[in-house]
Amino acid sequence: MKEYYDARAREYDDWYLGTGLHAERRRPGWPDELHRLCAAVAALPPRRTLDVACGTGFLGRHLRGPLTGLDQSAGMLAIARGRIPDGTFVQGDAFDLPFGDNAFQRLFTGHFYGHLEPPERRRVLAEAQRVAAELVVVDSAMRPAADMPGEPLEHYSSAADPGQAERMQQRELRDGSRHVVYKRYFTAERLAHELRGEVLFAGDYFLMVRASLRPE
Repeated sequence: MKEYYDARAREYDDWYLGTGLHAERRRPGWPDELHRLCAAVAALPPRRTLDVACGTGFLGRHLRGPLTGLDQSAGMLAIARGRIPDGTFVQGDAFDLPFGDNAFQRLFTGHFYGHLEPPERRRVLAEAQRVAAELVVVDSAMRPAADMPGEPLEHYSSAADPGQAERMQQRELRDGSRHVVYKRYFTAERLAHELRGEVLFAGDYFLMVRASLRPE
């Protein structure tokens, strides 16, 4: 997956903007919902925030307070630095964060958690708890199978857990290369239950959940 996202850096925002390979996709209401999601991110109280898997900074630019972005992709970070000149950006591993304990007030991540399989989720959540007191996750809402991007290679039935859908996907980039990724889609209630948090945003395409990482 690392190679895929590094190769995708220059066209990553096409997914948000409905351009490039995404120009022909039918996503009724997408622009308005994306605007509302960005407003919800901007409405979060100012915090000293670590944006894990920050990508191009498309969502992170709306966070208030001192921002540090971390990503494994140099290409993604180059775009994020240009977009958020006041931010600090670090190339690093989300599973072994290069920061001390309690270095941040909030760990934010957008469209990363849903790519993690169970062992990876546990590692990321343990690192989040180590470095921050609060977790905010933005990810993809569960949609009909036809609306989920990428050619499905394998689909896992959600019958046992109607709040989520899992699949392996083959995704193509503008250069014609194809990459296989794991992806989960959630209902807002399912994601909030999993993270033991609260729903901040629930739309047709996007979800945002906040969870405390410190015992009450």
